[in-house]
Amino acid sequence: MGNEFLFLGHTLLVIGFLMGALRLGKGALQALIAGQVVLANLFVSKQMSLFGFSVTCSDVYAIGAILGLNLLQEYWGREEANKTVGISFLCLIFFTAMSQIHLLYAPIPEDGTHQAFSAILSSTPRIAIASIAVYYIVQKLDVSFFGWLKNAFRGGYFPLRVGISLVLTQLLDTVLFSFLGLYGLVASIFDIIAVSFFVKCLIIGCSSPITIFSRRFLKHV
Repeated sequence: MGNEFLFLGHTLLVIGFLMGALRLGKGALQALIAGQVVLANLFVSKQMSLFGFSVTCSDVYAIGAILGLNLLQEYWGREEANKTVGISFLCLIFFTAMSQIHLLYAPIPEDGTHQAFSAILSSTPRIAIASIAVYYIVQKLDVSFFGWLKNAFRGGYFPLRVGISLVLTQLLDTVLFSFLGLYGLVASIFDIIAVSFFVKCLIIGCSSPITIFSRRFLKHV
């Protein structure tokens, strides 16, 4: 159960950092969202065993970014959320381009890190393109859907709105990325979708109720 306990602690730590960023203000929250988008795409290639299933190590960051976006829209409005989607998208493209340039430099014979960088950063163009495209689609959908939920619930039931928004967007994220990036590369695409979505629902179950305390972290809006 080592990975399972670590996974729970990891989830709570990401939520804690989101609350800390919320305390520092809009700029800190935007920076943390962008950082999690980059981390999600950097760590997607590492797999781990969780509850007996193989999953990637990036799901916590993907949901953390969406949760941060929902917090941003709740307290600073849709315009700021849309701006943050653009900032995050720019950071993701910048990271992808710079990582590939980094690999083009010829290392000296004594260098022992190039192979490690190559293994981590030289993801296939298909996965990189799928990741960028799915990220943009899901983030834009979340901003629109969460705004609709806010109007539908007349600004109340914040944790419920967060939960509904996260479940829908992560279902879409899982299905789109699995088919665009992994179809034909794994034995059963439907197993990958089912397990990954189940893990994401566990994260959502941990994070959504905690948002009820988020307003306490605000200095002012």
